[in-house]
Amino acid sequence: MVKNVGPAAAIWSRAYPLLTVTALFWAGNSIVGRAARDLVPPAALSFWRWTFALVLLLPLAWPHLKRDWPAIRANWRIVALLGALAIGSFNILLYTGLQNTTALNSMLIQSALPALVLIVGAVVMGDRTSPRQIAGVAVSLAGVLAIIARGDPAILLELRLNIGDAIIGGAVMIWALYSVLLRRRPAVHPLSFLAASMVVGIAVIAPFYLHELWSGRLIVPAAGSALAIAYVSVFPSFLAYLFFNRGVELIGSAATGQYMNVMPLMGAGLAMLFLGETLRLFHVAGLALIVAGILVAGRAPAAAQA
Repeated sequence: MVKNVGPAAAIWSRAYPLLTVTALFWAGNSIVGRAARDLVPPAALSFWRWTFALVLLLPLAWPHLKRDWPAIRANWRIVALLGALAIGSFNILLYTGLQNTTALNSMLIQSALPALVLIVGAVVMGDRTSPRQIAGVAVSLAGVLAIIARGDPAILLELRLNIGDAIIGGAVMIWALYSVLLRRRPAVHPLSFLAASMVVGIAVIAPFYLHELWSGRLIVPAAGSALAIAYVSVFPSFLAYLFFNRGVELIGSAATGQYMNVMPLMGAGLAMLFLGETLRLFHVAGLALIVAGILVAGRAPAAAQA
């Protein structure tokens, strides 16, 4: 007898619909961060995003945390480092960069992550790289520079960089480092690791949030502020990480990382649709170079974010 399976259970057993929604949620994170830049300061958005996400996650993660606590405590240094990189530093830099650059630029710069992972892996972990991979990295980075320079080489030569683009570039480098170091994480349940990372990340963000408050940068009391915080807490944080972890369970980390490369393309489309941002020739040229570099390198990161 064939057992009927509900729609939710059917979707939960299929990786690609889950990962498509995950990519959409993570792309939306940059869109909301840009749209809410005048309502919610960057550290405040980061702090409340992860605080509310942790509240949502703890009931699911608590049984695993209790079982995995000895392993987490024994490996606290790497857990703290990974949480500080992915939850703490990346988010503040992303939202800060979006104060001064477009969501479209942000998403296209993030599309260079696979190439940057190769660079960081070679420098930090001593990973061996082939001439083909090096060539792919060079092509992808040329695409990033084309976007940052807005198609004008004089901007690079005269160092007239948009500060937002530079900050987003720094955030992506931090995520590349996190992706490479992730292989050293302890062998614990994904929810245990995520909850511990959130606690560390919130602790890293808290001093920056206090400085924002001290300097007078407050959340504007408006419906848009509440909606922005609610979105980034529930969708790109709580739900996206659950779906991403499930995708890894179903098809493995390599295939999951490969598929998540659709995120910047989705984000670029959302930026044009909801923020009215314009796709220009230098965006197309830069994206073409980034994608070509990824194809030449023939390798994708094992972890993806937002």
